[in-house]
Amino acid sequence: MRKPVIAGNWKMHMTCMASKDYMASFLPLISDITNDRHIVIAPPFTAISTLADCVVGSSIELSSQNIHWENEGAFTAEVSPIMLLEHNVKYAIVGHSEPRKYFSESDEQINKRAISAQAHGLIPIVCVGESDEQRERGEAERVIRRQVEQGLEGTDPNVVVVAYEPIWAIGTGKTCAADEANRICGLIRKWVGCDDLIVQYGGSVKPGNIDELMSMSDIDGVLVGGASLDPKSFARIANYQTN
Repeated sequence: MRKPVIAGNWKMHMTCMASKDYMASFLPLISDITNDRHIVIAPPFTAISTLADCVVGSSIELSSQNIHWENEGAFTAEVSPIMLLEHNVKYAIVGHSEPRKYFSESDEQINKRAISAQAHGLIPIVCVGESDEQRERGEAERVIRRQVEQGLEGTDPNVVVVAYEPIWAIGTGKTCAADEANRICGLIRKWVGCDDLIVQYGGSVKPGNIDELMSMSDIDGVLVGGASLDPKSFARIANYQTN
């Protein structure tokens, strides 16, 4: 049985003080949440320690927004697995479209990050997705399959999350139709060849579409950007209903 992962990616938002205020509002809103889902927050690196203290005794799990493949070294601005483990981080986002776009991250680098995460007992959330131009040219499936196959090479699919995030739907207000997102998520699971693979959808997820998305057969959670910055909004997403 695949257990959905509802993850909020705060990106470059939230100071430590803002994180404390957020959690003071958020935790009471999910106090009665059922145990049939994982609730994950990925704060900026500076707030991980603060969040680690705030979530003690709660059902919240922490993710980093990236991870390096080495434990230490001359890698300015990177963060290592052992640094994350010190703060009880459980997940690590890799291959998000923003570092792919702005910092030219390759599938090879993303794969090394995913392998490193797993080697240290962390669960990588490997992001894949096509651009608007690629979809218009009919290349979406080819692009996504390449990202999946290269990004997950050498990893254990039983301890990885794949997040399908069509680039054209990230922060644009556009949302991939639920049935199309479901189709792609199903294809990803088929390509990997693991029935238990967790596949999320991400891209302008919000309270108004979460119930429909989570009612789909092949969508096992969501990776939420902007809507995760408001505690009431993200609480509604975390408390999704499929009936």
